[in-house]
Amino acid sequence: MSLPAYPAYKDSDVAWLGEVPEHWELKRLKHCFRLLTEKTNRRENPVALENVESWSGRFIKTETTYEGDGVAFERGDMLFGKLRPYLAKAYLTENDGEAIGDFHVLRPKEVTYSRFSQYQILNREFIDVVDGSTFGAKMPRVSWNFLGNMILTVPSFFEQQTITNFLDRETAKIDELIAEQQRLIELLKEKRQAVISHAVTKGLNPDAPMKDSGIEWLGEVPEHWEVMPLKRDLVFLTSGSRGWADHYSDDGAIFIRISNLTRDSIKLELSDIQRVAVPIGTEGERTRVRPGDIMFSITAYLGSVAVAHEKLEAAYVSQHVALARLGHRYLLPEWVGYVSLSIVGKTYLETQGYGGTKIQLSLDDVANLLMTVPSINEQSAITAFLDRETTKIDELINEAKKAIELLKERRTALISAAVTGKIDVRGLVADKLAVE
Repeated sequence: MSLPAYPAYKDSDVAWLGEVPEHWELKRLKHCFRLLTEKTNRRENPVALENVESWSGRFIKTETTYEGDGVAFERGDMLFGKLRPYLAKAYLTENDGEAIGDFHVLRPKEVTYSRFSQYQILNREFIDVVDGSTFGAKMPRVSWNFLGNMILTVPSFFEQQTITNFLDRETAKIDELIAEQQRLIELLKEKRQAVISHAVTKGLNPDAPMKDSGIEWLGEVPEHWEVMPLKRDLVFLTSGSRGWADHYSDDGAIFIRISNLTRDSIKLELSDIQRVAVPIGTEGERTRVRPGDIMFSITAYLGSVAVAHEKLEAAYVSQHVALARLGHRYLLPEWVGYVSLSIVGKTYLETQGYGGTKIQLSLDDVANLLMTVPSINEQSAITAFLDRETTKIDELINEAKKAIELLKERRTALISAAVTGKIDVRGLVADKLAVE
């Protein structure tokens, strides 16, 4: 979308704002909002940030434990996160309530249209300046003194409404496109799961004679296949040692954690790795990964798996990862990996790992993981097929993820351009507002 600029500009004398429309005012944030600090005994809709690992911009209702600990707010007030991980997130309140947690409670003044100011505060350049101002080594936070002195552009109240309506409309369109790409990603993941499950339970030959597997949820399998537990071809099974966090270092061997295993692929995810200085002794050698070893998550994210490839550098497993080594009499490592990702592995792990109050797997659970077993040659052919097909699907997923990132960048750029006056959107919505 190509949008016009304003007829005339002036220098704002603010580096991140640059030039702004000539008729716009510039005010400090404290002249647009009043900071609320008075504690309250209000009971309605208490909200808190404590114990929240991430914040989407919505608040969590709490019990009356927090009654009287927070600051009263009214509908239309703005709550601004002043402490990471909530830093620079802004939420316009929809109801009266009590705010508990590390954020500033702001009430708009007469010159301020709150929704417009929210777009300003969510502007990437604004957030970068706030991020750069934080103090406190362990829990960086932004002070009201700094935030209150941030410069905001202040068009007329009517123009703030006009720009806001434009951004509401255009960002809603972008958000829907993002949602479409996210739905596509979920469909592609479902397709990948279906392709893997069909291949490891039915094979590639649609005309192959079938037989009852003897397992109700598995149904029929090709007549010449066997079904057996993984332990029939295991020669070694262990898990990592405790206390290796004491050996973390910037150099050394890779320390494989649960985050390095996924439910989407049999490949290790090594974009974020931890390294260790391996302790001397048998414990180090016992937990060392060899090419072809299979790794399973056993304490969280059950169903995550990976197969060690030939070129993997020296690596060791954590206490939350089981390390399995095959005798290669009946099974290929890659076949075990794909079966683990399929409906076979998923069903087994759900019944073993999540039965009752149990939230982890024992090594016996891993050893008894059910395997469908064609010949080694057929396993090789099927895993090669799955490598190709899952690669195609992964490429489509990556394209959708890139599209999402581009859409998010477009959204950010559009907001920034509109609230700093780099584009003039008045002609696109002003007539509609006048009619309404």
